[in-house]
Amino acid sequence: MPDLDPERARPRGALGVIAIVGDGRVGRSMAAALRAAGAEVRGPLGRGDTADGADLVLLAVPDAEIAAAAAVIVPGPLMGHFSGASTLEPLAPHEAFSIHPLTTVAGAAASFDGVPAAVAGSTPRADAAARALADALGMAPFEVADADRAAYHAAASIASNFLVTLEWFAEDLAATAGVPRHAFAPLVRATVENWHAGGASALTGPIARGDDETVARQREAVRERMPEQAELFDALVTATRQLAAAHATTVVRGSGPVAGETTW
Repeated sequence: MPDLDPERARPRGALGVIAIVGDGRVGRSMAAALRAAGAEVRGPLGRGDTADGADLVLLAVPDAEIAAAAAVIVPGPLMGHFSGASTLEPLAPHEAFSIHPLTTVAGAAASFDGVPAAVAGSTPRADAAARALADALGMAPFEVADADRAAYHAAASIASNFLVTLEWFAEDLAATAGVPRHAFAPLVRATVENWHAGGASALTGPIARGDDETVARQREAVRERMPEQAELFDALVTATRQLAAAHATTVVRGSGPVAGETTW
């Protein structure tokens, strides 16, 4: 078995022969990225391939197919999957690991350099394999235990998928006022950057200021123009008020916004 110590420099081929099973976006992008990093890669292979002769087998298949894909491979090579939600259980009885890049994969040319990656291993050797792969791709690994997997993946969905849902809500409501989607892009980018820099302290706007009159007018506009989303708006108002109270957002009232604050 090749040396998988993630702290050591890896010349070409030090990870051994890597077989990637699954020809979707993740499989293709991982194969391309690992080849670019100097790894010896077979595939992407079709589902059901036995990956004979590989030192590492990476399953880039849907979560529901992980167990079936693992079952056709004779135990011996280390086995990994890329799922963020699945535990290591579907890979049993293999010596197993997981590596989940915390990013979206849009195509085969995706770069993983600097991307955080959730890793786990059933043994120290398997954990080292996950970290070695992350290191080879320039990713920043962090440990997520099986017991925390569902919570971790829910957080990822909230941060990414639900954000798109919220922006769709904003887009559709803005369209009723004749305002195009792209007009909001700078605001969204700035908000995400502020959140990245300061967490909940990035919260601004009428709820943070305690401006209930403005919130009431907003609610009336939503009820009038998108009544089917009024319940969502109310839930967001409640959650945002709780956040503002918990983090004691400080706002200086005056003739205009204070530094770092907007009037949204």
